Amino acid sequence: MSTSLILRGILATIVGILALAWPGVTILALIILFAVYAFMDAGFQAVRGFTSGKAGSAVGHLLLGLIDVGAGVVALAWPAPTALVLVLVVAFWAVFGGFSEVFAAFNPGESASLRAVYLLTGLVWIAFGVVLFARPGLGAVTLAILFGLFSLISGATLITRGIDVRRTERTLHEVKQGLESPA
Repeated sequence: MSTSLILRGILATIVGILALAWPGVTILALIILFAVYAFMDAGFQAVRGFTSGKAGSAVGHLLLGLIDVGAGVVALAWPAPTALVLVLVVAFWAVFGGFSEVFAAFNPGESASLRAVYLLTGLVWIAFGVVLFARPGLGAVTLAILFGLFSLISGATLITRGIDVRRTERTLHEVKQGLESPA
């Protein structure tokens, strides 16, 4: 499992670097990168599914792999609508998330500083969503940059988690061996 996390993290990091290195590249490049990532992640999910010791976990990983394959195929078959849908989904998510933050600012018992943070964050999210709705073409390039940053952060997180899992596995193995060996 740790190797799978580390490999997925390396893949996400590479995708992030490529997305940030060429921000002027059209959204089509992002869609192709996304499709490649989806196909590779499908492979990793399949490996995790077939090596899982539990049936429920295996089915879940295999279903995620199928969803990854479907997303990759759709992205490659219809790149222009995929780009527009991607921008609009993020715009909707930003507006909805922003209103959620604004409403959270008025929860009873919140401190004034926390209310201000919720309110400011919500207004920024709403503004971002409105800009994406108003200028989806510009939003596509912005999303390419944000996708790159997200992939870098996600990659670092996956690599760190994989290394942590590997350390935990080693520690557990050493403890198990210590318990099994006669004193």
